[in-house]
Amino acid sequence: MAPGSRYVGLLALAAGCLLPSGVLALWPSPTTLETGMTALKVSPAFYFDVQVEGAPVDLYEAVAQAQYYLANDKLGRLVVGRGANDTTALASAKTLSKLTLSLTSWATAEPIASEAVKPLGTRSEEYALTIPADGSAATLTANSTLGLYRGLTTFNQMFYYYGGVTYTLLAPIAITDTPAYPFRGLALDTARNYYPVGDILRTLDAMSWVKINTFHWHITDSQSFPLEVAQYPELAINGAYSPQEVYTASDVQYIVEYAAARGIDVMMEIDTPGHTSIIAATYPDYIACFDETPWATYANEPPAGQLRFALPEVVNFTASLLAGVAKNLPSSYFSTGGDELNTNCYANDYPTQLQLNSTGMTLNSALDTFTQVTHAALIAEGKTPVVWEEMVLNWNLTLVNETIVMVWISSADAAAVAERGLRIVHAPSNYFYLDCGAGGWVGAYPAGNSWCDPFKTWSEAYTFDPLANLTEAQYGLVLGGEQLLWSEQSAPQNLDPIVWPRAASSAEIFWSGKQPTGAPLNVTEALPRLHDVRYRMVQRGLKPIPLQPHWCALRPDACDLTA
Repeated sequence: MAPGSRYVGLLALAAGCLLPSGVLALWPSPTTLETGMTALKVSPAFYFDVQVEGAPVDLYEAVAQAQYYLANDKLGRLVVGRGANDTTALASAKTLSKLTLSLTSWATAEPIASEAVKPLGTRSEEYALTIPADGSAATLTANSTLGLYRGLTTFNQMFYYYGGVTYTLLAPIAITDTPAYPFRGLALDTARNYYPVGDILRTLDAMSWVKINTFHWHITDSQSFPLEVAQYPELAINGAYSPQEVYTASDVQYIVEYAAARGIDVMMEIDTPGHTSIIAATYPDYIACFDETPWATYANEPPAGQLRFALPEVVNFTASLLAGVAKNLPSSYFSTGGDELNTNCYANDYPTQLQLNSTGMTLNSALDTFTQVTHAALIAEGKTPVVWEEMVLNWNLTLVNETIVMVWISSADAAAVAERGLRIVHAPSNYFYLDCGAGGWVGAYPAGNSWCDPFKTWSEAYTFDPLANLTEAQYGLVLGGEQLLWSEQSAPQNLDPIVWPRAASSAEIFWSGKQPTGAPLNVTEALPRLHDVRYRMVQRGLKPIPLQPHWCALRPDACDLTA
């Protein structure tokens, strides 16, 4: 049991039917929740009282961020009138003047950034939050600065604005909260199309608002290699779309530090041995079937080209590349990919066949060797390898027991991975792929659809069951999950609306697991709260897609099919 989960269950649960319509908008739902029906105003002189000995700088930065959101969100309640009918209750309301932050007596104040990158299962994200109705100080207590950060995020979702007053109608409020799963991610592909650093930072901010704690950065692919690598500078010089579309070492460091201060671990992925065609621009002898046509024979998408993983020099190069990148990242996790390996690429590749014939190896055994060597290089740097499911289910490779497997082809594949005793991160294309449903993007094919049609709505994603088809003994293998954006048809121009607020669906699945009442997650209950999240995101400068017409957002349940 995580430290502090002793809090969980100590508070009575509020019955949903007692809550004023359209007011309760916490996302993700806390573990336990108790609310009243008293109006409470936030004082114009409200402040955060940090009672933490040796409080780190990033905790004070988080408090300043929370103060900014409290003052500037100015979100009207999503009801007809947007709060005009609340003025009578507010006329006699008490005033809240401060929130006191403290750590439990046995806790040590470490930077949020340090807490955020601890190994999964050792991070302390739980907190307890109380807001009295009488105007006395609100309190936020946690076992770590990371827990305090999560609590601040919740605190900032509680208040609305009308006529110059910031307020809640639900005092007193008591919350205890702890995540159901340790891994809650968002994946972004920055290789098919490039995203400037500012777009990534904005996405990290939005992730933190819904307690997503892992940025899965798919940073390279066959189309471009925008990552600057100190040992191999030519990879980016020759592989980026332009000198301006590169992530320098300082860019990566800044993104990683920015993420960590917001409770987010950056798990980078350099996909191998497939998805590597662009490496031929620097090391042509390392790539088989480079730019071969028809590309569809040799690759899932153009351009064709994969690492000649049977060659010892390619094995050594890849191990050096991965270790060289991973050692500069604080995360305990690094993904080596391993998906969509096309065997046609090697069938007539002379160097590969020569190596296989001279050593007596099969393609499968060569891949096993390649993976063991590259993973050993990562393990030597203190990293845990992460792979796509094919490495286990298609190739049956020898993987260390600590390896994490991302299940993407179908949610149904999780059971087969669990049977191998390996830990799972859910990333199923049939629920969590944000790029699905945009139509086909390959040319000369006007009738084409996206391979993973249809569009994955927030509500479809929200119905995902992390434990489906698993035995109770296997439940502990599920670390969590993530939604993913592959960028064949995405770029900075449509980043916000294609990701948000849909990516909040998995954030709640893997933080909350269930409603505070203990009932299963339910799309009807969730929709008004997700509207609220979306409107608050707009107030903070994001450009998320609307979920429904504004008329519906102001009238919970009025636009349900059964209404």
